[in-house]
Amino acid sequence: MRVSFDIGGTFTDLVLLDETSGNAWLGKSLTTYDDFSRAIETGIRQVLGAAGADEQSITDSVVGATTLITNALIERRGAKTALITTAGFVDTIEIGREWRYDLYDPRLQLPDPLVAATARYGVRGRLMADGSEVEPIDAAEIEAIADRLREDGVEAVAVCLLHSYASPVHEERVGEILAERLPGVPVTLSSRLVPVIREYERTVTTVANSYVRPVAGEHFEDIERALGSLGVDQSLVMMQSNGGVIRVPTARTFPLRLLESGPAAGAIGAAHVGASLGMDRLIAFDMGGTTAKVCIIEGGTPAVKNSFEVGRVHRLKPGSGLPVTMPVVEMIEIGAGGGSIASIDSLGLLQVGPHSAGSRPGPAGYGLGGEEPTVTDADIALGYLDPDYFLGGTMSLDVDASKAALASRIGDAFDGDPIASAAAVVRVVNEHMALAIQVHATEQGHDPRDFAMMAFGGAAPVHAARVARILGVREVVIPAAAGVLSATGLLVAPPMVEASRTRIVRLDAWDEASVSDTFAQLEAQAEEELAAPADRFEHFVDMRYVGQGFDIEVPVGREDGPAEYAEKFAVEYRRIYGVTPDYPRAEVVTFRVRGYGAFETPRMSRTDTGVADRVPTATSRAAWFPETGVVEVPVLDMLRAGVDEPVTGPAVFQLPESTAVVGPGDVATLDAQGNLRIVIATEGEQA
Repeated sequence: MRVSFDIGGTFTDLVLLDETSGNAWLGKSLTTYDDFSRAIETGIRQVLGAAGADEQSITDSVVGATTLITNALIERRGAKTALITTAGFVDTIEIGREWRYDLYDPRLQLPDPLVAATARYGVRGRLMADGSEVEPIDAAEIEAIADRLREDGVEAVAVCLLHSYASPVHEERVGEILAERLPGVPVTLSSRLVPVIREYERTVTTVANSYVRPVAGEHFEDIERALGSLGVDQSLVMMQSNGGVIRVPTARTFPLRLLESGPAAGAIGAAHVGASLGMDRLIAFDMGGTTAKVCIIEGGTPAVKNSFEVGRVHRLKPGSGLPVTMPVVEMIEIGAGGGSIASIDSLGLLQVGPHSAGSRPGPAGYGLGGEEPTVTDADIALGYLDPDYFLGGTMSLDVDASKAALASRIGDAFDGDPIASAAAVVRVVNEHMALAIQVHATEQGHDPRDFAMMAFGGAAPVHAARVARILGVREVVIPAAAGVLSATGLLVAPPMVEASRTRIVRLDAWDEASVSDTFAQLEAQAEEELAAPADRFEHFVDMRYVGQGFDIEVPVGREDGPAEYAEKFAVEYRRIYGVTPDYPRAEVVTFRVRGYGAFETPRMSRTDTGVADRVPTATSRAAWFPETGVVEVPVLDMLRAGVDEPVTGPAVFQLPESTAVVGPGDVATLDAQGNLRIVIATEGEQA
């Protein structure tokens, strides 16, 4: 057996898989912020109990995803970090790109650097862009800095020297001295973490990795300790932001690779379910307790990009965060989750999010002390959620508390009516999510109407049909494991690492031996991190026309030459921009390799959870819809409903971990795999 966990902002999701039979048991526990491992321990006991198994039944590695890295950066709860860089470049992380993400905002805010000016050190020693040495490193200077860092109690050090992507020798020498003078203090070298051009992004990435290394190390130790106390004697592996899993020793050294591990796992899980249904064009819609995330899946695979912003001052404004150069599944994050707080702003307008009630105190309806109205409270008040069957009946919801919070905090704008208040909250959050999906799809050159939507996470199935209707999407799929699909994705993700290095090569000055050697070095690096021979490699290059400032990623073959590179670059350029410049000179900027370890995708089918015997007792309840008002609707158990029996909405389908709401005129059918497939009504088909 194998177990996975996904630590979310509100809940920690778990899946226990019997790899022999394909049976899977699902679980959820409230995330414990004081010690994330407590929720994992509670959840593992829950799924083991559901399966009638003990800890010794877990005979394969435990797979995890975590929000700790993101939270540490956003909340500034990392280590006391210092930066060593080339003299004259200590303020690179403060100067940034020198462009404004909002031209007309006179009070423009930018995120503060993770390292204060007093903890940045410029050192002598200089390399040229081709890696040749102009001035050597002064060892005595580095030793003096190391002694000062020790006196200051620095907990982590980032080293990012000019042009270290071309040659690591200077950074490696600095690292050797720091290791001698600062034993036990983790040092991150940019030439090992991200040996690519663009000094600002490389510096920010290196600093961010250093900043979270100590807290990440403690986090992994806590999880391993919890597994040990349970009697689970198996290794821990972690999901990366690019959709592959890595060993914990690698994660300890490069924790920044886990920045978006949970959302990446959800995208992998959605692609896996889509493949089983023969659907390779999907809008993966993941709405949990804190945020909603959307990923476009085309050709059965989520797109991966090589940059990401964390800690944005304005959540939906690119350029307002810290740019991290790291491969990540491409998605958009929306500040709208079940715990998103609703309020009336200074203009008297209803605002939902981005602030969240989290797991504690949580929504008012949780009965844990929360007083602010949230999206979940609105769903409770409108009758979408069963107060007696939340989390399969292990947690009760307080309907009166939800209605009271809505009426007291925002009700004045709706004549004190909690139902009208709840309806407004749901409409705002649905429109907000639909707009974000539309923008994200359009920016990638897609029309959302050409895709089906796959909704998962605790809250997405509640809202998906309405969001799809706004977008004009005709089909929504609610997976059998919708409430814990990210944890499911962890179990179908292969071992995978990505290695990259900048080497600028013009196509009209092609050096086949140099290109082959660069790919060979990257393949060797990938296999070193996999700790095993790679099962297969994928090769990519970042290319641009000579004179351009930025580049695009192009998939290439290992044996391709300049003619194939030029052709593939032109095709990708045309796909993105719609034109092909009449300009023959192109160049490779960065080479990338993805190495995959041997992996066999397991069979998986949902099995009864530990709460499955607590079936929903109600067969109908009152729920509100904009087309009907409050109306009595049928309530069906998704684990026991009839297969291939169409149900016309309005209706509600319940899972222990989630609830699917079917709108008026929509037609829902449960398939043989336990997935709910909803055909969305057009304007004329609505009831």
